[in-house]
Amino acid sequence: MEYYSQDEIIKLGIRISGKNVRLSKDIRVFGAGKITIGDNVRIDAFCILATGDNGYINIGSHIHIASDVALYGGGGIRLDDFCTISSKCTLYSVSDDYSGDYLIGPQISEEYLQVEKKPISLEKYSAIGAHSLVLPGTILREGSVLGAMSLATKELHAWKIYAGIPARFIKDRKKDLIEKAETFKINMDYLN
Repeated sequence: MEYYSQDEIIKLGIRISGKNVRLSKDIRVFGAGKITIGDNVRIDAFCILATGDNGYINIGSHIHIASDVALYGGGGIRLDDFCTISSKCTLYSVSDDYSGDYLIGPQISEEYLQVEKKPISLEKYSAIGAHSLVLPGTILREGSVLGAMSLATKELHAWKIYAGIPARFIKDRKKDLIEKAETFKINMDYLN
């Protein structure tokens, strides 16, 4: 996989606050000036990062976003440190109302639409399994996991594992990785 250089990322307009940022040259970026990225982030091929007119995407540090992930941040998306998103996931922070009370689509005048626009948050150590869908207003609390091929529409509680359509609580998750993450950060600081 070929990655943009730091200078090329800056030319795209993405705001980088850290180092060791690797973005595949095969990603698509819309609204680059509203995207921020921290340290040690890798975004793989065929991802879409789109902020819309009033949205944002804030990506913390030590994050991997696997191939074919779509982040539609028109309502805002925040990924805190040590989050992971597996391949072929889609996060929508904006969605039309599909009830039948309104028309649907970007070619329709606003007075005929009902659009839900709510931020999505992934707190530290949270993860999303492959082929999952996350809808507006969803919060993955610290350490929570959304299993593969799942649908999240609300808050997932801290240090719990959820899966299914819609996502349901499966079991608790261990917190051992917190200590490992702290040791990792200390070692990273030592190497830099």
